[in-house]
Amino acid sequence: MTSTTHPRLHALPKAEVHLHLEGCFEAATIAQWAQAEGVALPRPQEDLFRFAGLADFLAFLDLACGLACTPQRLFDLSYGLSQRLADNGTGYADVIFNPTHWHAWQGRLAAMIDAMDAGFRAAEQDGLPQVGLCVSLLRTQTAAQAIELVDTLRALRHPRVRALSVDGNEATAGRTGPRFADAFKRAADAGLRRTVHAGESSGPEGVWDAINLLGADRIDHGVRAVEDAVLVQVLADCGIPLGICPTSNVVLGVYPSIAAHPIETLRAAGVRVSLNTDDPALLGASLVGEYALCRETFGWNDEDIRAVARTSIEASFADADTKADLLRALQAW
Repeated sequence: MTSTTHPRLHALPKAEVHLHLEGCFEAATIAQWAQAEGVALPRPQEDLFRFAGLADFLAFLDLACGLACTPQRLFDLSYGLSQRLADNGTGYADVIFNPTHWHAWQGRLAAMIDAMDAGFRAAEQDGLPQVGLCVSLLRTQTAAQAIELVDTLRALRHPRVRALSVDGNEATAGRTGPRFADAFKRAADAGLRRTVHAGESSGPEGVWDAINLLGADRIDHGVRAVEDAVLVQVLADCGIPLGICPTSNVVLGVYPSIAAHPIETLRAAGVRVSLNTDDPALLGASLVGEYALCRETFGWNDEDIRAVARTSIEASFADADTKADLLRALQAW
C-alpha cells in the first residue's frame, strides 16, 4: 500500500518506534549480494520472503545480515531505510539492530555503528528523517554477554545509540527477564533507554518481566498482554506504551487475521499504542499501510489516528526538540 494511495496518512506527522534494520533488505539486494559472495539462497528470489513461521524468519535474518559484510553495504542499507521512512511521511524512527545477526561484524561493534551512522548522517543531510539506534540483545545470550554489550555501549557513548533492546523468539528461549535484569539496570544507570520485545511468541508473562525486571520504557509488540486483565490495567495506569505491528503479527501467525488482532481492545482499555512495521521489506508492510489497515478494520476516525500518532512521537527516543516539532505539526494535521 503506497503513500500516494493515502495522502492524508502520508502527511500525518508520526514516528516509528519498532523497526528493525534487519528487516529492511530488499529481495533484489539480497540476491545481488548473495551472488557476489557465492552464497546460495534458500528459495528463488520471487519467493524469498515467504516464511514458514517465526523460526524460519529469524534464520533468514542471519543469512541476509551475513551478506552485509562491508561498510558500504551497511551505508546503503541505512540510507535506504531512511528513504523508506520518508516515503511514509515518518518524522523520526527508533531503529533496532541486533549485533548477533551480523556475523561479518562480530567483535567490531564500534565500526558497525560508525558505518550505519554514516548512512543515516548522509540521509539526514539530504533532508530525510532523523534516526536513533536501539542495540538489541538476543534472548539466547548469557547474562555475561548482556553485561559485556552494555559495557561496550557505555564506553562508546555513540550519540546515535539511544537504547538497549532485547529481541528473539520468546517461545524457544524461555523466560529471560531474570537473566538480563542486571544488564538493563546498567543500561539505565548509563542513561540508555530500555525497550523490550515481549508478549509476541510468549504470553503475558514476558510483558510482566519487561516491566518488573527490565524497567522497560517501551514494549515492542506486547499484544498478548490482552490475555491478562490485570496486566492491561497496569499498562494503562502506568502509561507504558506498546509498539504494535499488526501486519507482522498476522504474517508470522500470532493472530489469524487483522480482524482478530487485539490492538483496538488494548487501545479501548486505555493502553498507549503506536503503529509500526517491524520488518517492512520482509513482511510486505508500510507505515501508511498500517494506519490505513487499522482505520478500515476498526473504524478509526481522525482523532483516533491522531492519538495513535501522538503516542508514537511521545514514546519515541527522539530528542525534545524533534518531539516538540512533530507534536506541533500533528496538532495542525
